[in-house]
Amino acid sequence: MSPEAREPQLRLPAAAAPTNGGGDIFGGWIMAQVDIAGSIPAVRRARGRVVTVAVQSMHFRKSVQRGDMVSIYAQIAQVGRSSMTVDVEVRVERNPVQPETLVVADARLVYVAVDADGRPRALPPE
Repeated sequence: MSPEAREPQLRLPAAAAPTNGGGDIFGGWIMAQVDIAGSIPAVRRARGRVVTVAVQSMHFRKSVQRGDMVSIYAQIAQVGRSSMTVDVEVRVERNPVQPETLVVADARLVYVAVDADGRPRALPPE
């Protein structure tokens, strides 16, 4: 990730997240957090409302466990006329006694800037 993505867009504990029978956090919960985090740089770049139009990829590398501290990093990878492709990386901090940081997932999403009626609009100049 580039220098502007060194600070997480979203940081939250996985303590209250829903888990499966094995005690791991559901992938759907991770996906929802990825979408929220990815939208933050997209909204900033669009200077307004955006909608998610595609999840081009979503890879789960390792499980997220109850008690992990989840940090989600996002940066804009490509910009079109009204759309932006955003790369997202999910990391967890685990085991406070002997801390370790793991990359647990990554994704690529596409957002489109929309007007008040939900129609695509051109992105403003940078």
